[in-house]
Amino acid sequence: MVEHGDIRVVHRGGSKINFRQPVITNDSRFLLCASGECVKVFSTSTEECVHDLRGHTDLVTGVLLKPSNHLQVYSCSADGTVRLWDFTDGILIKTYVIGYPVYSIHASANHEGVIFIVTPMLSDKRSELFQLVAVRLPQSGDQLMEARELSAVLSDVSSNPAATAFGRGGEYIASAKGLQLEVYFFKKQKSYRFSLKEDNKKGGKNTFTCVSCHPKDDCIATGHEDGKIRLWRNFNHKKEYTYTTLHWHHSAVSSLCFTPEGTNLLSGGMESVLVQWRYNQESQRDFLPRLGSAITHIAVSPDGALFCTSHSDNKITIIQSCVKVSAVIQGLVKGESVRTDLMMDPRSKSLVLNGKPGHLQFYSLQRDKLLYNLDIVQQEYIHESGLEQFEVVKMAFDASGNWLATVEERKQKVTELELNLKLWAFDEQTQSFVLNTTISAPHEARITAMCFCHAIDSQTTMLVSTSKDGHFKAWQLAAPAHTEVDEGPSWSCDFVGAYHGLAPECCCFSADGSLLAVSFQEVVTVWSPASWELLTTLSQPPKAIRNLCFGRLSCSKYLLGTTANNLLCCWNLLTCSLEWSTSMDISLLLADPLTENMAAFCCQAGCTDLFVFKPSEPRPLFSHKAVCSGKVTHAVFAPREEMLESCEESSQWLNRSQLYFLTQHMDLMTFTTKAEEDRLMASSKQLVIDDSVAMTPFHLLLGKHRQQESEDMLSSLSAERTPLPQGSAAIRELLQTPAHVLPSTSFLCSMFVQSLLISVTDTREKNKHAEEEMESEKEEEDSDGEMESSVQGPEQASLGGLATAESAAPALTKAQVRELRRVKKLDHSWLSGLLNS
Repeated sequence: MVEHGDIRVVHRGGSKINFRQPVITNDSRFLLCASGECVKVFSTSTEECVHDLRGHTDLVTGVLLKPSNHLQVYSCSADGTVRLWDFTDGILIKTYVIGYPVYSIHASANHEGVIFIVTPMLSDKRSELFQLVAVRLPQSGDQLMEARELSAVLSDVSSNPAATAFGRGGEYIASAKGLQLEVYFFKKQKSYRFSLKEDNKKGGKNTFTCVSCHPKDDCIATGHEDGKIRLWRNFNHKKEYTYTTLHWHHSAVSSLCFTPEGTNLLSGGMESVLVQWRYNQESQRDFLPRLGSAITHIAVSPDGALFCTSHSDNKITIIQSCVKVSAVIQGLVKGESVRTDLMMDPRSKSLVLNGKPGHLQFYSLQRDKLLYNLDIVQQEYIHESGLEQFEVVKMAFDASGNWLATVEERKQKVTELELNLKLWAFDEQTQSFVLNTTISAPHEARITAMCFCHAIDSQTTMLVSTSKDGHFKAWQLAAPAHTEVDEGPSWSCDFVGAYHGLAPECCCFSADGSLLAVSFQEVVTVWSPASWELLTTLSQPPKAIRNLCFGRLSCSKYLLGTTANNLLCCWNLLTCSLEWSTSMDISLLLADPLTENMAAFCCQAGCTDLFVFKPSEPRPLFSHKAVCSGKVTHAVFAPREEMLESCEESSQWLNRSQLYFLTQHMDLMTFTTKAEEDRLMASSKQLVIDDSVAMTPFHLLLGKHRQQESEDMLSSLSAERTPLPQGSAAIRELLQTPAHVLPSTSFLCSMFVQSLLISVTDTREKNKHAEEEMESEKEEEDSDGEMESSVQGPEQASLGGLATAESAAPALTKAQVRELRRVKKLDHSWLSGLLNS
């Protein structure tokens, strides 16, 4: 058995961008947020991802601007490190090894060289006890340093970063957990605790959810589960503290944030409304409603010009001073559950799954960006708990991506089930799917599976659906009848199949479309779609079949299935007999469409293991224990844009396709090799724009013109191009290095100018030699010709070979020739004296 070796499970695409509070830079140009194992840098104006700050090997748990340098940012991670980045250039500056998982990070301008982090008290990731510790960052030029100078500040704190905040001028830090608020004063080195009663009249919802401190006054704002906001004052005396209560939210307050000047307090929660409270005039409120989904975090730019809100559907909204939404950064939409399977759109190569209610989302894994939403239900969604509404539960693409089939259902009562089967055709003009056919009540009970025939050379387009009503139906695309009104092609039912009154659970077409396998409880039936003849039946010990999958390419003669009594069976369709079987609790079985490989996710002891194998071989090609906790029920093979050239046996299965899967916590994970990670790291550090970048209009106008001139010169001149100055490497390094890490200008000036004028002595010798030739000539016309050629030579050298022989300068007069001779005899050595001074 081949173990995973250098293959890791990572958050590569579709990671949560709403996991932690985002950060807006001082100039409001960029927004930074934690996203899986990296930090994403977005432009607030274009919404594009400018940089991926990669380097952490585990989940990034916090992002924080460095108080003493507005061009640098800290990031902390569960991998036990804190990293310092230059986010404008995407460069890792320093890595501080803490040695313990870090769950949040805080800093104050008054605590220079010290950061405050939340770590487990028992050095265990599964520990539920956390402490706030101060870390003194070592001052050294090394890029990798150990930060072992830790001192505990508060014990038993919340791991949620929103529950801890610095007070006015960094004099104190406030932290809330459960029903208790604790304030620690640094000068006194003393903490005060304030508790709220749980047994209040409204059922004990006083639990703290978030904390924010006023930047200029001694005031702490806390949010609570019952929707109340409390403003605490006089908390430097435990017995004299007071608080006032504000109440607008009807459910828990998820985030609080003061504006930089402290004039307003922002709050948000489940209502999808950003509330702006006037400080000391709390009766005056402003609202920004209809933000789409529940608010999870609120952040404000240091100049107060921009607000941003993170939302539960993995979205960040950028708002101009609580007036209007200026940009929306949408990640992979995270709902409560995914009812459809994960699918790849054959056209756009994007990932397709449930999006916001009633929609399918098309998500680009390469760009890690939502392309568009497709409204399937086409009804207004009502935000009300307990209200049954239509949901998209099934979908399927045909092989070419021309057709999309969806199933939507609504169950209002136990006996009432509404079903719609919709067929969508791809429209070339709009580059989206348009509804072609709606089939109401296609089955009498819930649809259990659906698949297209993926045969490329098939004459007809066919869709098969199976249902709890005991039937499977074949739907076929029919050509339009020759009528006066051409309505285009439409879908109709071609065949209804059943087997001994049993309910079918799953269906699957062979790769060439010649066979259809349908499972009826513990029996697998194999049909011929051409004649709808039942060819054979395959059965195993009595338990229902849960998954069916045909082999691909050289393994196309095999049919694999999993059973409810934890068996993986492989049938040989040539002999109609069981080839092999093994005992495995498989939650998901799927085939790679580009290779013979198959992936099986096996649930064991609360974790999921992965096995990759070929049906024709008895041993797995690859195995990975505990890829995630819980059960994996959604995964997909995504074809690569560029094929990997991995020679190791353990990673060859990743050469053509990449495997993505969803965890029970809605995290989209994938597998990556060390070589692939090194290549990504190298590309993220590359600062020089290469030739693959799209040409600009300026390049098309000027670049091609210069290139043509250069080609003409090379064809007309036999002399080689004058070599670049010897200092060109230094110049290139100077121009590519970020300005804020360069030495002073006075130090670089003389060296830079010398590198530009390094060939001046060679040019002077050439001019002197040309003068002697001209003086030795007796005839004036010959001397004029000599002078003309000698003047043209240095010009060509200084232009770097761009001038051509045809574009010669006009003939000089005799007066001009004499003046040039006089100038050339002057002493220019004073120039080098200036450079050396």
